[in-house]
Amino acid sequence: MDEKSIGRVLAVDSFRVSIKLDEDLKSLYKSGYEDIYEVARINSYVIIPIGPDKIVAMVTRVRAIDETELGSDKDAIFLTKSARYLVATMIGTIRDDGKYLQGVYNYPILDNPVCYVTKKDLDNIFDQKPKDKIDFSEDYYLPVGTSPAFTDYRIKINPDKFFGKHAAILGNTGSGKSCTVASILQSLFDFDYNGSKIKNAHIVIFDTNGEYKAAFQGTDEAPYKNFGLVNPFNIDKDGLKVPFWFMNFADMEYLFEPTSGTQAPILKRAIGLAKSQLAANTNKTIPQAYISKLDSVITDCNKNDFNIKNFIFSDLDLFIDELATIEIDFDQSQIIASLKALQGEKVKLSKPAQYVNGNVSTKVLATVSKDISEQMLLYNVSLRNVEISQERNIDLPVYFNFKELLERFFDEAIEENESSGNRLREFVSTLRLRLQSYLTDERISQPLLLNQSTVVSIALAKFISFVLGDFCKVYQNDQTDTFSSYYKDQLEKTGQEKLTPDINSQVTIVDMSLLPYEILETITGIIGRLILEFVSRFSEVERGKFPVCIVLEEAQNYIPEKNRGDKESIAKKVFERIAREGRKYGISLLISSQRPSELSKTVLSQCNSFIIHRLQNPEDQKYVRQLVSAANEDILQQLPILPQQHVVIMGDAVRTPVQARMNTANPRPNSNNPEFIKNWTADKPANFPDYQGITEAWENGNKYLARE
Repeated sequence: MDEKSIGRVLAVDSFRVSIKLDEDLKSLYKSGYEDIYEVARINSYVIIPIGPDKIVAMVTRVRAIDETELGSDKDAIFLTKSARYLVATMIGTIRDDGKYLQGVYNYPILDNPVCYVTKKDLDNIFDQKPKDKIDFSEDYYLPVGTSPAFTDYRIKINPDKFFGKHAAILGNTGSGKSCTVASILQSLFDFDYNGSKIKNAHIVIFDTNGEYKAAFQGTDEAPYKNFGLVNPFNIDKDGLKVPFWFMNFADMEYLFEPTSGTQAPILKRAIGLAKSQLAANTNKTIPQAYISKLDSVITDCNKNDFNIKNFIFSDLDLFIDELATIEIDFDQSQIIASLKALQGEKVKLSKPAQYVNGNVSTKVLATVSKDISEQMLLYNVSLRNVEISQERNIDLPVYFNFKELLERFFDEAIEENESSGNRLREFVSTLRLRLQSYLTDERISQPLLLNQSTVVSIALAKFISFVLGDFCKVYQNDQTDTFSSYYKDQLEKTGQEKLTPDINSQVTIVDMSLLPYEILETITGIIGRLILEFVSRFSEVERGKFPVCIVLEEAQNYIPEKNRGDKESIAKKVFERIAREGRKYGISLLISSQRPSELSKTVLSQCNSFIIHRLQNPEDQKYVRQLVSAANEDILQQLPILPQQHVVIMGDAVRTPVQARMNTANPRPNSNNPEFIKNWTADKPANFPDYQGITEAWENGNKYLARE
């Protein structure tokens, strides 16, 4: 090893070594048998041999210190010589069998020799050895970029570890995050996997800026074919819809904002009635007004002085007839028989006496009270069982009519809880007005189908299969609903005339750039929750065999650490749950954000791989350092000065923490920086921009399409 030596170890801590370069090393290069080797350059490597193993350390600091040398002769002059020092972070170990492992298990000692890194060492570090067959679980084989320090070497990741354990792509705006996402996915589909290509992927991209369609479809002149059928769609007034009945009660509470004390219980009960099969028929329950009269009868009977001037005698005949005509899931014959017994007492009384001292017999009163009370108890038990069933089913994605919720079921819920003198109807009126305003606001009602008056057949299956790219498995050519129309349009663009079960879309782009902010988090949360609940319902044999990757572009919009106002983000709850539980069901998150300090700590702490672009905000830099091990802090010192397209990659997905220049996405997302001078100096058409066309589309809630 002597011929490769460049210096000695001066100090060692848990992850960092200080090295003094040899005095006879007069330049930053050293000649070897095979080549001239570069030393003492930031991001290059040095080797520290420990027995049969070699520690790999990345150079993170270089410095020269002038040392004064005093001669023995009194007349000697003072001379200075420069001593050069390196600080390097230990990142991995090359075992004696040539296998590279991330991490260090055997530390160097003082005066341990330090050597330059050879081509053979680099081949081991970057795993450049050709393989007959890739081991998908262990090998790092998918090239995503090149090493700036060693330009002949490609940086590779393990896709299973990258997508299977959640990953984050972080960096300032304009640093290249969108291109990184696109280039990784393009590399994923371009690669040859032991003679096979990716053909059953399920990647869902939440695109808040409308950037990714260009990256995955290309242009009409140069379409990108490797993805097959791409499924880009807008969720807006004229685009795809997210049916409101897919919302659970937590979604309803977040969007409609009922007060917890009064309005929320009424809303919950009204939705339960609306979704209940029992409540779907207008004559299935005893109306609240009749129940109040029966309670009044029982109360007066128990007083033993039921006066014939009481209202019940004045309309008892009509009341009995009405009860007899009510169609309910309960036998009311015993109640009617008791009321007829009471009616018989009225007939026995003489006309003059009924206004003076006409009293019903005590025996009849006791019998009527007992019979009606027992029957009402049975009815209430039956009704309560229905209520329990409704409460259990309130979160199920079952269709109900939103207009009927406002016009009918709110009243029924209020009547059930209203007592004399309370102001329940008044307290609920503001919630009712709020829901009515959503119904009349096309920006909200149309994307959520609030005005849908008929049941959409197998709506849940259609929606989930559409989002996951498998709509071909539920589509029928004679269907005309919104999902089918959208899918048919996509097929026509690919030249397909007929659907077959293998025409699937591997990438789904959910363009939410025109969604109003009031429903952005709600719709994002609904889609994320439906995907999670769908795959969690697989059988034990099927679990994990349908992997789904959800890409959250500008993730701070969905998973903020701090709540905006008093409400906790509904999307944050969903994606935090996916971060904690999704891996066992085969769901992974790919988080992209320009403000990591504003992201949920719960989600980021679950990420095992990080691709970090330039970060200049001190809070963001500090936050990122807290997420990674202390051994990588020295590497992260470079974040403020990283050029565009350059990143630091660390975590399970890479063999070792490394700086990389990411592959160029081709085609690129529509996220290029605007060219001010070029556009300011160019000759523009007289009708550019199309003010009238843009504003008309704006007023109609549509996406503007450029005129030919």
